[in-house]
Amino acid sequence: MNRLYACGSTNESEPLVCQECYPGSRTDDQEAFILDRRSFIRVSAPFVGSILGAQALSGCRRALGLIPSRTPTNLPSELASNTPPPFPTSTNFPAPTPTTASDHAAVVLVKTEDRHAGMQKALSILEAHDFQGKRMLVKPNLNSSHAAPGSTHNDVLATMVEWLDQNGAGQITVGDRSGMENTRRVMDKKGLPAMADELGFDLIAFDELAADEWIHMGFEGSHWPSGFALARPVHDAEGIVSLCCLKTHRFGGHFTLSLKNSVGMVAYQVPGEGVEYMTQLHNSAAQRYMIAEINRAYTPDLIVLDAVDAFLDGGPESGTLAHPGLILAGTDRVAIDAVGVALLRYFGTTPEVQQGLIFHQAQIEQAVALGLGVDDPHKIDLITDDPESSRFVEALRPILLQG
Repeated sequence: MNRLYACGSTNESEPLVCQECYPGSRTDDQEAFILDRRSFIRVSAPFVGSILGAQALSGCRRALGLIPSRTPTNLPSELASNTPPPFPTSTNFPAPTPTTASDHAAVVLVKTEDRHAGMQKALSILEAHDFQGKRMLVKPNLNSSHAAPGSTHNDVLATMVEWLDQNGAGQITVGDRSGMENTRRVMDKKGLPAMADELGFDLIAFDELAADEWIHMGFEGSHWPSGFALARPVHDAEGIVSLCCLKTHRFGGHFTLSLKNSVGMVAYQVPGEGVEYMTQLHNSAAQRYMIAEINRAYTPDLIVLDAVDAFLDGGPESGTLAHPGLILAGTDRVAIDAVGVALLRYFGTTPEVQQGLIFHQAQIEQAVALGLGVDDPHKIDLITDDPESSRFVEALRPILLQG
């Protein structure tokens, strides 16, 4: 039997299936999912259709307004029958403010071998302190239990929670939905329940949420055929912190930084609902635009990118390891991701990430079109306060400014 992987790969030289596509088929051995003829037709039909529409993607850049989701009218009947029930649609997300010529985004860069010390310094330079009394949601990268940069380093998570507590935050919740393993198992393997008990935060596996704990989001012009379901704890938080890693992504995202960290806020499948959101995402030629569109649903108050270690290829759980020895902090997802791509290029990365203008990378380009961040690399201010970090900034800046 010929193998066709759900993520579209036909490369049998490596045991690759996008485990985010079919979590129900996962085993601890990470066996590849093999499709029989009937499954091939079911999976490939929407995928082929999305490929045929890929040339039209460049015309889909207009800003997207938040509207109640509607059942698509151009889907086959077997898919249309699985469209979501009428979930309440959020109405209190502020519309993104389009970037103006005067807007700038600060990205703090600290050269360090110590994640705790590097984060403390970066957050001090950034002067991010507006968390008094707020209910905070911390979104780490828990796609799997693999060591950093495969997942968020425990030192990064603990430092962030402690820093929020020291700066007056109210209740702190750490939440995610894993892609390559069961979320609760990932949390247990990483020792997060014990950390939660010690530091006093709530720990939520989003894939354990009941149906009424998901909010269906629909955007006019979105590439999501059925909209997407956002975890209610994200919606209800008064402040959001994103903890991301520096790495490439071989299952279609090309890179996974702050924008793609948002995928873990979306359901694989809401209980009682037929739509498999992650299958739609990973089988779509518009995957990278869809990643950006998730970010339309919320605004982070703080982003920390752990670049002490990085994957220059492969990813998200393994790859060629580099050691940049950096911590980045900021509040603008586009700026953080642009600097992250520049870092990957500095060390040498995949052709998909290395080539072309940084602001023409689909995730970044669509995020800019949605008004989610700066629209030009010259509007990114790289900030640091020590000679070693400054020397690295001067080496990195020309790559970033090539745009």
